[in-house]
Amino acid sequence: MKSLFAALGFLTILPLPARCHGNECDLGRSPIWFPLVGAMIGGVVALFDFGLGLFLPPTVVSAFSVLMMLAASGGLHMDGLADTADGFFSSRGRERMLEIMRDSRSGPMGIMAICGLLLLKTVTLAAVPEPLRTSTLVLMPLAGRASLTVSLTALPYARTTGGLAGVFSTDGIQALLAATALMAGGWLLQSYTGLIAAMAALAGTLLLAAYSKKKIGGFTGDTLGATCELVEFIPALVAAALGTVGGT
Repeated sequence: MKSLFAALGFLTILPLPARCHGNECDLGRSPIWFPLVGAMIGGVVALFDFGLGLFLPPTVVSAFSVLMMLAASGGLHMDGLADTADGFFSSRGRERMLEIMRDSRSGPMGIMAICGLLLLKTVTLAAVPEPLRTSTLVLMPLAGRASLTVSLTALPYARTTGGLAGVFSTDGIQALLAATALMAGGWLLQSYTGLIAAMAALAGTLLLAAYSKKKIGGFTGDTLGATCELVEFIPALVAAALGTVGGT
């Protein structure tokens, strides 16, 4: 169970006792638990959203819920999105991209990526039909964290030295389990709508993995964070689109 606590400690700001964090080996084995941690985050956000919805209109609640998802990880993944945007859209070579992504300062591309995605998540979540809202809030973090496990398996580590992401050890079985957890979660939460959302999230994960492979030859911690944030958006987009088309 230490690998589960390692996953919780890595992916959330949950204050765990020091003895629960485990060592580097436990962290390396933790990706198998990422989808579960995502579902747990989603459950907490859904409860928060429901409670706030008793007092505030949906658009305002959506903004707070998106910020709650962001706060759950301490902004870890959004920071990766900013660094990835700065590097990938710098029009530089591979090595220079990796150097830019190491820089803790956010450039204009990173700031635009953060602001744009937060805006899209908020307005899209607000557009999700009420019957699908709670389940979508659970599915979003589940999809984002499952994408981490799949990406870790699909790509090699892009850096030769350093980087926390290099400690993770995954295989095809873990990726398959993560994909299965996402598909099963989508079906249980939203039936066909959730299944389509899960399939779209997996397709988005693979497309982002292919793009990262093309740009820098693999993954880094930053590209994993960017993938998590972008894939997290997909279930809300699918629910809003299918709910509107189907008149849910």
